[in-house]
Amino acid sequence: MKLNMAAGPHLRTDDSVRKVMVDVLIALIPSFLVSAWVFGFRAVWIMLFSMVAAEALEFYIMRVLRKKKDFKPDFSASVTGLLLAMNLSLAVTWWQILIGVFVSIVLGKHVYGGLGRNIFNPALVGRVFMLISFPVAMTTWYRPFYYKYDTITTATPLAILKEKGLDSLNNWADYTINLKTLFIGTIPGSIGEVSAAALLLGFAYLVYKKRIKILIPVSYITTVFVISGIFYLIDPTKYASPLFHILSGGIMLGALFMATDMVTSPMTPKGHIIFGIGLGIITMVIRLFGAYPEGVSFSILIMNALVPLIDIYAKPRIFGTTRGGKK
Repeated sequence: MKLNMAAGPHLRTDDSVRKVMVDVLIALIPSFLVSAWVFGFRAVWIMLFSMVAAEALEFYIMRVLRKKKDFKPDFSASVTGLLLAMNLSLAVTWWQILIGVFVSIVLGKHVYGGLGRNIFNPALVGRVFMLISFPVAMTTWYRPFYYKYDTITTATPLAILKEKGLDSLNNWADYTINLKTLFIGTIPGSIGEVSAAALLLGFAYLVYKKRIKILIPVSYITTVFVISGIFYLIDPTKYASPLFHILSGGIMLGALFMATDMVTSPMTPKGHIIFGIGLGIITMVIRLFGAYPEGVSFSILIMNALVPLIDIYAKPRIFGTTRGGKK
């Protein structure tokens, strides 16, 4: 029997960055379609415009500034552009989107050296920058199925809860607020976050394709459920139910598609659980005690910064050694 000697790695795969990103884009199609149904053509335009702008900017950076003449788009910029757009309000203008895309691609990604080297989720870097820079546009919400975007504005379920209290949720005249509408997505909010059903469908596809870190969303959502459940049991007339918190706002989009970013999340299963628990705690602290009704974007960026420490703490023990590293 002849043995061939060769340098590692000996385990090979046909996967590539492009294939992974294509799968993510496919997984986001259900949310894309629901957003188009609920918010109309403007939502479609914002999502496509953001994707094209992100791809064009990255192509310019790679081909012209970094002089990589053999660069071919791997669709990671499209994923960043689409996720950024799904975190935006319909009220943003084209030039505000361009600024958000610039911050996401340049400051959130390429200043660190490009894909695989960025510390923070690029789409959320752009989203938080836009929220701070353009607070009016980023917090102006339109009623679902009202396709004239200059007259019919309203508040999101989380904003109603924060500003007017729990009783107003059950008696809100602009649109119906219940677990069914929250699950389907016929509520106002950021373009791609409103439909939990569509996001779960896309998440199931990524699980099937083995592209996702399932422990992160499970530990994140479980932590939100436990903390909100405790407060709900203490005073159900003041605090919303756990299912309301899970289905409203950006928890589903953040937990299923943004916190699971393989570049900016921990590497080990133990690290995934710690990461998810931290996300849930920070999100609920902001929602329950902060002035801002939502906390998903900030929680993910904060936990992104802690990933190196989590990886050190959660590093598995080398076989044949003790916990102290001794043989």
